[in-house]
Amino acid sequence: MHLLRRATYGPTPAAIAEIRRLGAKAWLERQLKPASIGDRVADGLVARFPLSGLTIDGIHAKVRAGVLPRYGWAPMYEVGGAALARAVWSERQLFEVMVDFWSNHLNVTCPSSDVWDSRPDYDRTVIRKHALGRFADMLKASARHPAMLSYLDNRYSTRAAPNENYGRELLELHTVGLGYTESDVKDAARLLTGLTVSWETGRYRYDAGRHATGAVRILGFRHANKSATGGEAAAMALLDHLALHPATAKRIATKLCVRFVADEPPARLVTRLTKVYLDNKSAIVPVLRALFTSAEFAASVGAKTRTPYEDLVATVRILDHGPEKSGTEAIKALYWTSEAAGQAPMAWAPPNGYPDVATAWASPSGQVVRWNAHLNIAAGWWPTTLRRPSPLTEYAGGTLPATYGALIDAVATRLLGRTVAPAHATALAAFYGKTLASPLRSGDAAAGWAFPYLLALLLNSPYFVLR
Repeated sequence: MHLLRRATYGPTPAAIAEIRRLGAKAWLERQLKPASIGDRVADGLVARFPLSGLTIDGIHAKVRAGVLPRYGWAPMYEVGGAALARAVWSERQLFEVMVDFWSNHLNVTCPSSDVWDSRPDYDRTVIRKHALGRFADMLKASARHPAMLSYLDNRYSTRAAPNENYGRELLELHTVGLGYTESDVKDAARLLTGLTVSWETGRYRYDAGRHATGAVRILGFRHANKSATGGEAAAMALLDHLALHPATAKRIATKLCVRFVADEPPARLVTRLTKVYLDNKSAIVPVLRALFTSAEFAASVGAKTRTPYEDLVATVRILDHGPEKSGTEAIKALYWTSEAAGQAPMAWAPPNGYPDVATAWASPSGQVVRWNAHLNIAAGWWPTTLRRPSPLTEYAGGTLPATYGALIDAVATRLLGRTVAPAHATALAAFYGKTLASPLRSGDAAAGWAFPYLLALLLNSPYFVLR
């Protein structure tokens, strides 16, 4: 259950049954091979967001046809809607969690103006394509994608006026972290000139006429950089060097530990995962396998707190709500709820991606947004069109419990995987003006219109907020 809470967006009844049937090891291996997992429900939902799958050429074709406005944000919003649908209903849960991880690590804000025509393609061909592949391949793909080059201004960089924005973030955020010099940044910016975007097509192109030649030295990487025609190959060599730099390996290992283990990651585990990363030439699957089978991971129960987005998704999953039969209104409602909580998918404005530590999300206003969302979803108030199971059948075992204490125990076990402390159970019963021993009758509010409040109160609790 610990593995299930960390390697997914939250348990569902079906996922709990599956991991108990397969065992943790076999379940993990299956998740590490997402292509082998059928995903009919999620694929059907993503198909309801057709703009999310458009190529750059596809968006420009629709602009020319008058179907989409130039600089319109609709495709980017559909990328967010598709991401949320996958997070809730995909069977490839670890893959989707890693897509979110890399979307933050190589952040390109979605939606944002400069990437109106390229952000859907970036999601598909950079992040999703390489999420369980080699980081070196993902890094090079991002460096030659119009979304990244536009977002961090490299498309405007020339030999006469190298723009340092992408070069700096490449070092500080994407690879080695702090520890570079200003000379490293300047040389990186020079070497990356020429990686640009066609103003006519919106596609990536290498423009040798914009490339600044001359020797560069960047964090142990040296290149004569004599020829403008060889500038692209030289830039890719730098990216390979940075992807396999020990500082990059340690930084990615640390971030993975922060995501899956603890806000303050165990130093020994980081060291071991750094070696696994380097030994496997930046392949991520061996790193994840080592992480999830480590003693440090096993000992980290209770050491992580869900972010607002994860809390929202986990709510729908544990309540076992199904998607609406057609349309996208419910998914859009969930998207706007995540935005109100401060964490719409991929929408973080700065280039460093959403934070993943508890202190970053600790605020009274944020807590109220979560609590309101719990009740709205549990009661079916908003979204109104999700398919909700019969409350007592789904959450209390199918028959009316004899007492309020038995009701609370049954629902807590279903939602949290455990009963709550006696003092907490007593407080929940008192919410209904009862004691734990009070008889529960079919006409009681707690068995009818007020039952969703019990669901919400349990989802509001510290038991549920833990990842």
